[in-house]
Amino acid sequence: MKKIKVFIAVSLDGYIAYPDGGMDWLAGLNAPALKEFKDKVFYNSIDTVLMGSGTYQEITSSDVDWPYKDKTTYVLSRRKNNLPPKANVSYLTENVLEYIRQIKRQDGKDIWLLGGGQTIRLLLNHDLVDELHLCYIPVMFGDGIPLFPSRMKTSKWELCGSKTFESGILKVDYVLSA
Repeated sequence: MKKIKVFIAVSLDGYIAYPDGGMDWLAGLNAPALKEFKDKVFYNSIDTVLMGSGTYQEITSSDVDWPYKDKTTYVLSRRKNNLPPKANVSYLTENVLEYIRQIKRQDGKDIWLLGGGQTIRLLLNHDLVDELHLCYIPVMFGDGIPLFPSRMKTSKWELCGSKTFESGILKVDYVLSA
């Protein structure tokens, strides 16, 4: 059975993006050791990417090629029409939780829950997230899209690792308590 893993950068004050969804606060980040871990170790442990429509729109509106060409990607969306076709991207618009449970039951590598906050909350509230890998970036911007929006279900997590980087980033790893 696949595991769903959240791997995400978060500001010290708990935000994953500016109020408008912008993530350019991460652009100048100089953390080669963390980037190497994400690009080589973590990225190689997954074969599926799961994200909300806001995260998808933020990525596709930037001036970069689609970064997950070699992964199967699912985008959760409330819209059912006019979703732009993209290779290896499927849109989940109905029976989302049941479909995600089916994906978890498949053979293969794990699933990266990329964001955003509402998507993370939805899956956490339905006990679908197995691991949290939180990278605290030493910046505060006072307002934005929170990593954990209100109305989160109570859950208990066990610390399974942490690492500090020269850049001041703290990576903290948790697994869901049994």
